[in-house]
Amino acid sequence: MEISKKIDTLVDYSIRNNFIEKEDEIYSKNTLMDILNLDDLKVFDKVESQDNISEILDEILDYACETNLIQNNVTERDLLDSKIMGSLLPKPSQVTKKFDEIKTNEGIKAATAWYYDFSNKSNYIRGDRVAKNKKWITPTKYGDLQITINLSKPEKDPKEIAKAKLIKKVSYPKCLLCKENVGYMGSYTHPGRQNHRIIPFDFKGDPWNLQYSPYVYYNEHSIIFSSEHRDMRIDRKNITNLLDFIEQVPHYFVGSNADLPIVGGSILSHDHFQGGYHKFPMEVAEIIHRVKFEGFEGVEAGILKWPLSVVRLTGDREELIDLGNKILTAWREYSDESLHILAYSENEPHNTITPLARRVGENYQLDLVLRNNRTTDEHPLGLFHPHSELHHIKKENIGLIEVMGLAVLPGRLKSELDSLKEIALEDNFLDLVKNDETLEKHYDWCVIIEKKLKDGKTTFETEVGRVFERVLEDAGVFKLNETGVNGLIKFLNTVK
Repeated sequence: MEISKKIDTLVDYSIRNNFIEKEDEIYSKNTLMDILNLDDLKVFDKVESQDNISEILDEILDYACETNLIQNNVTERDLLDSKIMGSLLPKPSQVTKKFDEIKTNEGIKAATAWYYDFSNKSNYIRGDRVAKNKKWITPTKYGDLQITINLSKPEKDPKEIAKAKLIKKVSYPKCLLCKENVGYMGSYTHPGRQNHRIIPFDFKGDPWNLQYSPYVYYNEHSIIFSSEHRDMRIDRKNITNLLDFIEQVPHYFVGSNADLPIVGGSILSHDHFQGGYHKFPMEVAEIIHRVKFEGFEGVEAGILKWPLSVVRLTGDREELIDLGNKILTAWREYSDESLHILAYSENEPHNTITPLARRVGENYQLDLVLRNNRTTDEHPLGLFHPHSELHHIKKENIGLIEVMGLAVLPGRLKSELDSLKEIALEDNFLDLVKNDETLEKHYDWCVIIEKKLKDGKTTFETEVGRVFERVLEDAGVFKLNETGVNGLIKFLNTVK
């Protein structure tokens, strides 16, 4: 490999994408020489232009491995490519200035589109890995559910995992969401973030920031996070901040994971939202029962036809904040033993909500998803959590993204489904599944769907989607049947 040519290609890519100016060319090449420990650089008359940043970086990383600058593993390759790209990007203040200029001149929609494009081209969003995800749609009685098998996060080898255990624990940055990640060098236990840039937002004096997820699950998959490292907390301020965000970014939805274990997200230690420019199945769900709240006659309210228990409010911003907080406050204390809903076990709280917001024309819309994290002897991982017979497909917590109808399923399913497809038409299909150490977990499921598969009336993908439908139903506190809907109406009648 001619490393000098690859450096030329990368610098050319950076100039063409406005990361650096033409006048920065020599400086940038010399910086890359230092990073790659080069003592000489060839000069060529013609540059080989490329537009795939992942391919450009991979070739440079291969050189770094061949020359023993780094070990050839995921961690060290990622640390080095972040450092390389960080040396070629504008400073954080320059990115913010560019975002604000576009917002002023062309509008916020153009500004977020530019920032998303920037995050992709800077390789902060790992587009090559995201493209590996397997996706499909499954029609259900609730609408078309969006299914994703997550193949984007690479698995680390045992040596990397062992080395990470030897690294001294540090308290800076405090977590993966802290603003101190911007430009951070990273380590075996913390990803490099030299190519990370964030956009500051202000929610009535409360400083927050916008970034995109490195492993996006949908268009413009964003993370909006507090500048302060503080625990997640669903309260009036949380609802207010959600509506403040869509006031400033009206083409996005925004939502918050719940603030309790089991029904919350993976990071409860840092206050944050997720948002983006995407239409989820829950957004288009129909209202099956209209609700009126005294004193809030201007708010349209109703119960959604959705497997989880969702109250939708549409109307004026301030009224939604007041009513949303009243519903939250009532739900925190509500119990209905006939439906196995307990607000507390001794002093441990169980009730919370997953709130999300969007704009509908000039109005604001707030969806409040009622959650409960109670566990029982029969369901030790959660009564309103995927039950054990579904764990062969989905065992993990049901967070905001999945609440809205987009499944994020474990990567192991890709190879397992491929193996099942290879043997599905065999006469001894069920025996083959039962006697396979990896596939045995799917045996009971295969017993149910075998005939439909062999008759060509279904596919494994369709049946996975139907399992996800059941996963969401398990997470519903008030089931979508006559008893459950009446129970939800009974609760809503307590809101004063």
